[in-house]
Amino acid sequence: MGKPTGFKEYKRQVPVERPVDERIEDYQEVYEPFSEKKLKEQAARCMNCGIPFCHIGCPLGNIIPEFNDLAYKGLWKKAYEILSATNNFPEFTGRICPAPCEASCVLGINEPAVTIENIEKMIVEHAFEAGWVVPEPPESRTGKTVAVIGSGPAGLAAADQLNRAGHAVIVFERSDRLGGLLRYGIPDFKLEKNIIDRRIEVLEAEGIGFKTSAAIGTDVSVDELKSFDAIVLAIGSTSGRDLPVLGRDLEGVHFAMDFLPQQNKECAGDEVEGKVSAKGKRVIVIGGGDTGSDCVGTSIRQGCKSVVNFELFPQPPNERPAHQPWPYWPMKLRTSSSHREADQDPRSYAMLTKEFLGDENNVLKQVRTVNVEFNRERQTGNATMDEVDGTEKEWKADLVLLALGFVGPERDNVVEGLGVELDGRGNIQTGKNYQTNVENVFTAGDCRRGQSLIVWAISEGRETARCVDQFLMGESDLPTKGEDDLPRR
Repeated sequence: MGKPTGFKEYKRQVPVERPVDERIEDYQEVYEPFSEKKLKEQAARCMNCGIPFCHIGCPLGNIIPEFNDLAYKGLWKKAYEILSATNNFPEFTGRICPAPCEASCVLGINEPAVTIENIEKMIVEHAFEAGWVVPEPPESRTGKTVAVIGSGPAGLAAADQLNRAGHAVIVFERSDRLGGLLRYGIPDFKLEKNIIDRRIEVLEAEGIGFKTSAAIGTDVSVDELKSFDAIVLAIGSTSGRDLPVLGRDLEGVHFAMDFLPQQNKECAGDEVEGKVSAKGKRVIVIGGGDTGSDCVGTSIRQGCKSVVNFELFPQPPNERPAHQPWPYWPMKLRTSSSHREADQDPRSYAMLTKEFLGDENNVLKQVRTVNVEFNRERQTGNATMDEVDGTEKEWKADLVLLALGFVGPERDNVVEGLGVELDGRGNIQTGKNYQTNVENVFTAGDCRRGQSLIVWAISEGRETARCVDQFLMGESDLPTKGEDDLPRR
């Protein structure tokens, strides 16, 4: 605990956002640089609690008080060693993780929590700038081969750990570039893609093989996969939840993931034919999560005429609700940088979409909605959704983006080809060791647990790698959650 009175002396501060009128003209990161002096002050707020509940809140078990203390003291290399002992990619989580660790911060009981996420980001950026993030290939190889399907955070984490154990790892990615949804799903203004590229360069130099444009079942046969000693499926949860209402087939109604990746490609310098654009259009985004927020920010940058964001559920409370006490993750109102870029808050709550209306050419023109209210039944505790009389409304719209979440992995590819079983929710079914019904096939991330957070994806990739290593070798020295495997890099 570098400064025992730090939490009394310093208020919570996070990086300032660039001016709205400036940042909506580009796709660069939205935050201004944060000074080292301010960061040390923020790290000084950590109380080095006897029981650090932030460990519990973090799915990776990051050793948070220790790296906070080292950041306060300016011991950046040691801070990076401790951070990277449990987190393969802190440069990703430091930018796009919702920080459940901060919700569990003991200081957060009655004060704003420690800015753990930003401290994490600054530590790893110091490491890259100082040249401490260097390739460290394994000293020896086991002779075992592993195929990792998918190059999102779960796949990359599994590949990194398995390569460190000495196995020969090849990552297959169906897209033309690596990164999964980090590449083609997260807007550049939240995660600039050079951040992915510099990490991939390190992983390649350590001996991991990557194959892009390698969709299993078309570009790569399932039989080729069967030649590997083990297979890790990290294919994500990419089947979008649809909205089967009248007019769904009108021109102008699209899934969010038909919209966001196209802008990512354009930012990368590609020419996108038939691009779904918000320019000059009245946009309605249906879905109030992160994907919906990303659609709002992207639509504004593309020059939309207006943007509205529908959310089915009521507006959350501003503060932690009583039934979600500390240290649980609270379902409270959160406003993203994209919401702040609109002329006024674009969100409309308790809004049920009833119908899409079009013209004689089947082109979208309006969206019909009704307000709803949720009532909990005393007998069963189940909530019912009832339409509110007299609240019907028609909204002018030229483009609707469906950001309603995802319902599991796509099934007409490697899932069917390998014959792995699905659970009742449509995700790949596994036991406690991440192993599927096919003996040498394992799975990690959203395709196993359902749509979730990047920090959970990395955690699952690490845990899966340990199980695969144990399967191949009979034992494993790879760390379990929260174990310290220093030195790492």
